[in-house]
Amino acid sequence: MLAAVAALGASVAWGIGDFLGGYKSRTVPVLVVILLAQIAGVASIGLIVLLAWNPPPGPSVAWAGLSAISGTIGLASFFRGMAVGAISIVAPIASVAAVVPVVFGIATGDEVSSLQLAGFVLALGGVAVASVERGHAGSARMAAGVPWALAAVVGFGGYYVPMHEASGDDFLWAAFTFRVSVAVLAFLAWLVLRPPLAAAAGSLGAIALIGIADTTGNTLFAAASSLGEVSVVSVLATLYPVVTVALAAIFLSERLDRLQLAGVATALTGVALVSAG
Repeated sequence: MLAAVAALGASVAWGIGDFLGGYKSRTVPVLVVILLAQIAGVASIGLIVLLAWNPPPGPSVAWAGLSAISGTIGLASFFRGMAVGAISIVAPIASVAAVVPVVFGIATGDEVSSLQLAGFVLALGGVAVASVERGHAGSARMAAGVPWALAAVVGFGGYYVPMHEASGDDFLWAAFTFRVSVAVLAFLAWLVLRPPLAAAAGSLGAIALIGIADTTGNTLFAAASSLGEVSVVSVLATLYPVVTVALAAIFLSERLDRLQLAGVATALTGVALVSAG
């Protein structure tokens, strides 16, 4: 029961953070959102590491730095996609990144179950259906934000495998190393592009909450993984796009047509089946 509660808590935290990231990226430059959110995230995970008081792990934690490169690209693409398109479409499509580490495992010799194969078909088919919107004349076109969502799939997908390697000795240190690395990358990008930090003046609290929510989700997921079956925990943790979509419907009045809604539901079902396998 505790594992299930922690996994659902992780989904809620991630869903809130994702919604706020996409929403704030509509009025604040994406790079500024990422940079300021990471500062809050570093402070949050740093406090958790300090309270845990675990000794620094071995060199494997350096994999988190490689994970940060891909993760930063994924995060920037994700926030940009939600800034220019419907959050209700972009968030579920980006969650399909969860199939990437499974594909990697298959490519390196892991066996795939019939449940996972069904999940792949549903996830990819759902993405294809959700990506199409109808114009006023009935013509089909790719929905706004979808190319960014697909870029996020690639970026987030590249995050999982090296992060798994980094987390072997101590997840908290791996999460701290990852968060610091993302903050450094965001700061270096800011030095080059110099988007105005003043644009975030009225949104500092909400942007800080993005980093705190993401860190909370990571910590709860780690706790859930240590308390319960990975198959159950993984499925419950993949529900975070549902929270994001619900918030977009409540606060932004986003509505999808029936075909897109079916695509979103199908893609999320596929992700859950792949994780369960």
